[in-house]
Amino acid sequence: MNTNGREWLLACLDAIERTHPPGVSYELLVLDNASEDGSAQAVREGYPAARLIALERRTGKAENDTRLLRAARGTFCLLLNEDTELREGATRALLDALEGDPRAAAAGAQLLTSEGAPTACAWRLPNAGWALAGAFFLHDSYAVQSRGDSVRRVGWVQSSAMLVRREAAEQVDWLDPAFFVYSDETDFCRRLRDAGWGILFVPAAGAVHHDQLSTDADAMRRRIVEFHRGRDLYFRKHRMPVTRALWRVCWTWAYLVRAVAATVLPGHSPRRYLAHARQQLNPGHGEGLREIADEYNHRRADGLPQH
Repeated sequence: MNTNGREWLLACLDAIERTHPPGVSYELLVLDNASEDGSAQAVREGYPAARLIALERRTGKAENDTRLLRAARGTFCLLLNEDTELREGATRALLDALEGDPRAAAAGAQLLTSEGAPTACAWRLPNAGWALAGAFFLHDSYAVQSRGDSVRRVGWVQSSAMLVRREAAEQVDWLDPAFFVYSDETDFCRRLRDAGWGILFVPAAGAVHHDQLSTDADAMRRRIVEFHRGRDLYFRKHRMPVTRALWRVCWTWAYLVRAVAATVLPGHSPRRYLAHARQQLNPGHGEGLREIADEYNHRRADGLPQH
């Protein structure tokens, strides 16, 4: 799934073909989310065998991933962001994990930074314990489950590189489009677990997840809005009022402490932590990525130039 990430997308597609395990049949689906950078044309020219879904209007990640899963014909579907590059052996390791555990619905790769360092990519499902751990700055040791060298069951995995058993996804009615982005895979994995399926973390499956996020202050603010909006929706959807309240209190406190510390620590932004604190306290406030996509769609429908 790609939005204005032409060069990242081409690197992703190259890695798919370069690292695909021999003897495994596959199809390549690319959903272009109304990009303006020539992404769709680059796929047509460079990967003519790919099934290209070129959207005329922008929609959210959960909706787009669902569209890909519905269109796919394989038993297993590997969801990738455009800025993800599979490493050699990653697809084989993910396939082996799901084929070895018939009751597992999804398997997440070990995500790596552009420099090749492992990064957190599998967690417990959000709960009251996680909120309290956050208040004491112990959330990483409590919540992060992407550790160790062997395949393990976890709460949820990041969808930047997640292999999904299509049968299981269909059973739980795919990803929920109410989540524009953020917490969509958390909700998806929660519903899979509730239906009796397992979620796996596969450390042998390496995938570089490039940090392509804009450093633009407005873009970062919108991402922060969407991040907290998605988490709050998760709590409301799964009827977790106590956890929701604890999360709001504990994490607002934690972000405020970080904002104070960031005034003396190099490389940290007090404004960013304050923005997180404001959104955590009032997650329904502000404009996020959904609104900017809506604005883009309206301007495009009206034939107006984009900003």
